[in-house]
Amino acid sequence: MTKILIIDDEPDVTRAVSLTIELQEPTWQVVVSHQGEEGLMLVEESAPDAILLDLQMPDLHGFEVLERIRLFSDVPLIILTVRDDELDKVRGLQLGADDYIVKPFGHLELVARLRAILRRTERIARTGTPFLLGDLEIVWEERRVLLDGKPIRLTATEFRLLEVLAHNAGRVIANETLLGRVWGSHGTSETDYLKTYIYRLRSKLEDDPSDPQYIFTEWGVGYYMPQPTKGDQRTASPRSES
Repeated sequence: MTKILIIDDEPDVTRAVSLTIELQEPTWQVVVSHQGEEGLMLVEESAPDAILLDLQMPDLHGFEVLERIRLFSDVPLIILTVRDDELDKVRGLQLGADDYIVKPFGHLELVARLRAILRRTERIARTGTPFLLGDLEIVWEERRVLLDGKPIRLTATEFRLLEVLAHNAGRVIANETLLGRVWGSHGTSETDYLKTYIYRLRSKLEDDPSDPQYIFTEWGVGYYMPQPTKGDQRTASPRSES
């Protein structure tokens, strides 16, 4: 059973969102918390498949809750907030949020975004020969990323972005295309999402993010990973995505 955890101190919001989810996805289970600390406890106890997190709560700010969640969990997470502020959006993404939606929002849109983020999580478990590029290895069916033999922890969105780039290695992927494949049709204009997540990936994978060797920028167009060469041990060229 798919489990959605809502951490929001507004009972009217949690009731409305819960009802919409129950009507649209009757097999999903909704768990609700109105406190940040309680929400953190429920993340560990109930192991949700996705989280909806409000930023303004009485005990802990949502950014602190998010930061603490990311210390132990990569669960997909959507921020809910009344603030349509670009700096808040960028900070949330930098801390590991997968999406950001401003109140008031359409409840059907919210469910659609939940479906998209859950599909993204399911899609990352691909079978096939590991992708190797220099010291970087991606084991699709185990959802593992290794750098010089050491595991690198990625969120579902970080992995999905890396997956699209790796499966199209040697080709420049336009910004709009990357946004659409990773965040869905609603995210194709959210360039901050892409810039922030490229930065996050480079910070985790590159020795020097300012001089990358795995993820390159084609200025004004998009991003790409180089095609593996014969020098990469056990290299199998990733299949291209259309």
